[in-house]
Amino acid sequence: MDISIFLQNFIDILDDTDPALIQPETIFRDLDEWNSLTALSLIAMADEEYSVKLTGDDIKSSNSINDIFETIKNKG
Repeated sequence: MDISIFLQNFIDILDDTDPALIQPETIFRDLDEWNSLTALSLIAMADEEYSVKLTGDDIKSSNSINDIFETIKNKG
């Protein structure tokens, strides 16, 4: 599993966020576009791309995009 591919997948679920802002250390909750619908899109992306069942608790316990990546990697 590659972080650069994951970052691109994360960018793909966002419509109005500058892709340059999406880095492993980015605190995803600080993104203007982050909301509950985006969280659901992230859960769907994890399922489709990585066959991982990401939960709301997984997202709540994560701070950065890298935290989400590591959670998906560890569940995969």
